[in-house]
Amino acid sequence: MDMQEAVENAAREVLAHGGPKALTDPRIAVDAMSAALDLGATHEDIAAEVRRQREHTPT
Repeated sequence: MDMQEAVENAAREVLAHGGPKALTDPRIAVDAMSAALDLGATHEDIAAEVRRQREHTPT
């Protein structure tokens, strides 16, 4: 997995498992974020991808 794939995955997991109403194991999103950070991503990279995925998610 390269850094971009890890950032995209982390954003997906944050959207699926994160937020104040996280009803699943919060470690899922944290582990995905840690993997992206270990590959050189920044928190801003992940936040930007979360915003991008939110904008492109059908409602």
